[in-house]
Amino acid sequence: MNKKIVLYISFIGLIGLLFSCEKDEDQIFMLDTPVAPTLINVPDLTLERSNGSNTLEFTGTPVDPGFQASANYFLQAAETGTDFADPITIMSDIQVSSLKIKVSDLNGILLKKFPADVATSVDLRIRAVLVVDAGTGAPGTSADPFEYFSETKTVSVTPYGLPRLDLINSGMDQKIESALGDGSYAGFVKLDATMPFTLLDPDTDTKYGADGSALAVDGNSFTVDASGWYQMSADVNAMTYSIDAYMIGLVGSATPNGWDSPDQKMDYDPQTGTWSITIDLVDGDIKFRLNDGWAWNLGGTPDNLVHDGDNIPVTAGNYTVTLTITNAAAGSETGTYTIVKNN
Repeated sequence: MNKKIVLYISFIGLIGLLFSCEKDEDQIFMLDTPVAPTLINVPDLTLERSNGSNTLEFTGTPVDPGFQASANYFLQAAETGTDFADPITIMSDIQVSSLKIKVSDLNGILLKKFPADVATSVDLRIRAVLVVDAGTGAPGTSADPFEYFSETKTVSVTPYGLPRLDLINSGMDQKIESALGDGSYAGFVKLDATMPFTLLDPDTDTKYGADGSALAVDGNSFTVDASGWYQMSADVNAMTYSIDAYMIGLVGSATPNGWDSPDQKMDYDPQTGTWSITIDLVDGDIKFRLNDGWAWNLGGTPDNLVHDGDNIPVTAGNYTVTLTITNAAAGSETGTYTIVKNN
């Protein structure tokens, strides 16, 4: 039988009208060597644009610490032989038996790390983050969680390249892409209110602009009222377009404006799919939110940011904060973050 470690979770009970306190102890036995998660099944990762709407499924088994426990699971990928020195997270969930993702979504993630239309040898693994107690500062708490990794599976990955529309005269090289190659393009773009721009299809040399609220060949330049990041879409079949503000910012007592707007705006990196900012903070709390409003906001722990999550405490210093959004749907948004102190 495995030697076991006894973890104690104490709770306070109220007794009678005197409200006297007693400390009871529930014993939880944790194996010396918990059983790591496994990655059982990996689908064919030679991706094709024609199958972009299809769903792929990865399957695995959960970590077993010797008792019933909740964990967060992350499917990670890295170039073979790098020992996951710089991995990307394909998806995350609170279960690992069935991890499903649309081909076009997976392709977009893989393109952030691996070249298009080329077979690359990639290592995959499941990372499990286990929290067994809270508030004590001991190993296994949210501040120092247990981590377990599956054995590595090595597979061949071939993402497909995406058709694009280039932004012309926007002040920087940027584009929106068609995940399915069906004439519908989308992406995050950084726009300057003083720099009207157009779209160009480099494959057909077709220029697109605006005709009122419609998309038009050789139409007028697009404009925005305020500089910053936007989510832009264009459909060259339906001849429609949209340009919606998408400005992720830091807010909180640790930031220069406290809990008031405007937030401290982050920049987007299309190569990594992350938002980041380098900023001076004071002792206090931070959270992430969209467009200076609370309808979309993230708080919590580095590996588990959730909608309306807890404030994130920080101490004074200069930091680089990086945010990865794993689910952007308002009301159920999730993500992860890193915060690195520069001095």
